[in-house]
Amino acid sequence: MKMKVQYRKLLLGAAMALFTTQGVSAETIKVGIAAEPYPPFASADAAGTWQGWEVEMIEAVCEAAALDCELAPVSWDGIIPALTSKKIDMIMASMSITGERMKTIDFSDKYYNTPASIVGDKSIEMDATPASLEGKILGVQSGTIHRDYAMKHFSGAEIKEYQTQDEANQDLAAGRIDATQADSLALAEFVMSDTGKACCDVKGDVAGDLEILGPGVGVGLRQGEDELKAKLNAAIAAVRESGKYAEISKKYFDFDIYGE
Repeated sequence: MKMKVQYRKLLLGAAMALFTTQGVSAETIKVGIAAEPYPPFASADAAGTWQGWEVEMIEAVCEAAALDCELAPVSWDGIIPALTSKKIDMIMASMSITGERMKTIDFSDKYYNTPASIVGDKSIEMDATPASLEGKILGVQSGTIHRDYAMKHFSGAEIKEYQTQDEANQDLAAGRIDATQADSLALAEFVMSDTGKACCDVKGDVAGDLEILGPGVGVGLRQGEDELKAKLNAAIAAVRESGKYAEISKKYFDFDIYGE
C-alpha cells in the first residue's frame, strides 16, 4: 500500500511539473523583429545586443502585459510567414497596419504613427510629388508599404527595389539612385549621419494614402488570437497612460511619435 501511495505521489508530482512547464511556456512569447538594422527603432550593436526605441517599447509592453518575451530576429521578407507558421508569436518591427496584411494576419492597436518621406540627392531639385519624381530613380525596400506606395503613385519614376533600407541609402549616397522613400524617422536618422549629410536632404512627406500606408504601426498577430490581442491592447494603453511611453520616446525623439 505504501508503495502505491508513493507511486501516486510521483505521478501527481510529474503531472504538476508538466502543468507548470506548460504554463510557463504558454507565457513565453517570441517577438519577431526584423534582422536588418532599422535605426532608431532597432539595430544590433557590435556585441550583437539589440537596442533602439522599438526594442525598449517591446520590453515595456511585455512587462505591462505580464508576458515573458524574447527577441527573435527574422529577415523582413520572411517575418509574416514566420508568424503564421508559429516560429514566432508576434511581430514588433515597425509593421504598418494595412488591409492587405490583414488578409493574412491580425494587428493590435497602433503603437506609433509617422509619415513616409522622400530623401534625395541634395544637388537635385525635387519634392515628394509624382511630377517631380518623374524620370528619377527611386529606391524602396521590397515587401514594404513604401514599395507599394511608389508603384501606385510614382509610376513615372524608375523603381529600384532593395532587400534592406540600408542598401537603398548606400546606393543613394553613391549616386546610383536619385531618391528613396521610407519612414520619415528612419530616413531622418540616415540624413543626420555623416554619410547622409554629405549627399542628401529631405524632399518632403508623401501625400497620404490610408489604404496603402495604413493608420499606424501595430503588433502583428496570428488571426484568432484574441486573448493575446486584448492583453497587448491593454498593455499599449497602460504604457502610454503611465508615462513610460513618453519616457522612452524622449530619448530618441523631440515630438510625440504616437501621432494622431
